[in-house]
Amino acid sequence: MLNTVATPHATPESLEPLELIGAKTLTCSVGIMAYNEEANIAIAIDAILRQRLASVHIKELIVVASGCTDATPSIVADIATREPRLRLIVQERREGKASAINVFIAAARSPVLLMVGADVMVKEGTIDALLTHFHDPSVGMVGGHPIPVNDDGTFLGHAVHLLWRVHDRLARQSPKLGEIVAFRNVVPSIPLETAVDEISIEALVTQLAYRLVYEPDAIVYNHGPTTVRDFLRQRRRIYAGHLRVRKEQRYSATSMSPWRAVRALFGSGSFRTPRAAWRTLCTVALEATARVLGHYDFMRRQPHQVWEVVASTKRNIADGANAHSQQNILVFHIADFHRRRLELGARSCRQMTQRVLEHVERGLGRTALVSVQKSGTIIAILPGERDDAEHAAGEVVRSIDEAPLLLNGHGDGISIKLACGMIAFSQAEQPLAQLIAEPPLIQAGSLTTA
Repeated sequence: MLNTVATPHATPESLEPLELIGAKTLTCSVGIMAYNEEANIAIAIDAILRQRLASVHIKELIVVASGCTDATPSIVADIATREPRLRLIVQERREGKASAINVFIAAARSPVLLMVGADVMVKEGTIDALLTHFHDPSVGMVGGHPIPVNDDGTFLGHAVHLLWRVHDRLARQSPKLGEIVAFRNVVPSIPLETAVDEISIEALVTQLAYRLVYEPDAIVYNHGPTTVRDFLRQRRRIYAGHLRVRKEQRYSATSMSPWRAVRALFGSGSFRTPRAAWRTLCTVALEATARVLGHYDFMRRQPHQVWEVVASTKRNIADGANAHSQQNILVFHIADFHRRRLELGARSCRQMTQRVLEHVERGLGRTALVSVQKSGTIIAILPGERDDAEHAAGEVVRSIDEAPLLLNGHGDGISIKLACGMIAFSQAEQPLAQLIAEPPLIQAGSLTTA
């Protein structure tokens, strides 16, 4: 039976003032629950310990290695010889994530606890963004903004990105927290049977009259399933866990409201093209199937607290996260724009620019931030690998070159030339400037910085 009533060992009134709000610096304990995470654990630890913190002090980072059969414990132990804040706790037998979390809670010595998965990568500034909310004594738990690194050009990549976009929209309306959470050290333990640990903590924290906060600037990168089978297994387990928490802890996550989910779905920009609309509808069908299966598991009291690992989510997260940290600035310009304006007239010229803008937006995808200038110049900021941005820009230039633009009053359409230049910024490399005109791509050179 799940414990449905929180038994606090501290309350807002009983906490010391400095523990509650701090003078300027907050102290926290970070916990990573790991099972066979040798591919990502060192990256996850490094991403946390190298954070440049303005108002937060990480007192300790505790890794609970639960029943690992790979090199995870030895990797952590080796890092701990060089990093005194790192502590390794080994559970000889895998007893589920909730059990590992309870071990972490019991071992932690700070007034604020932060939990993050071993298979996610924490973006610079995330921990500060999360913990600054605890200067408000009414705040009990804060969650961050997960961003998947899956290729959204595939169906499963589209599905994973769609779910997390919907999650983001829901959480902005009413906090739903996951992947990285911080909470006050007022919860002695969570139910061992839970399969959705963050939701169980939400339930316990709200029972103590604390507020939940969603911080969209606290970004972590994760990797979603890449097969339909793994997608269904993961979503099935999560929904069954939500049903159990709703019944036994009397708490419902925001995503359990069908109407809220539908509103968030239609506001997520997932129906912009016929292909996106079709993939979105297929994703909805998959999610519905997973929920039916999860409800079946719940009715049969199928346990999920020790779940089979979803193998396709355990990819090296660093490559995808680093791709998101790279920025490419693309500048498209319509050749002979001013001559075209004289030939076509102002109204048709505006229509031509709009058509080109639509081509650029479709070609670069949802992640691009695109704007158009009065001069006919279109500027796009596109995160991701430089080679991918270069290829996408080249395809846009080629598509404009090959297909006449259809304008009102010009039945045969008009042919135009589009030139494109690119500057790529990376955290690890010098900025690189390139000209993307006609295939093959012509490299213009590189910029040097002092």
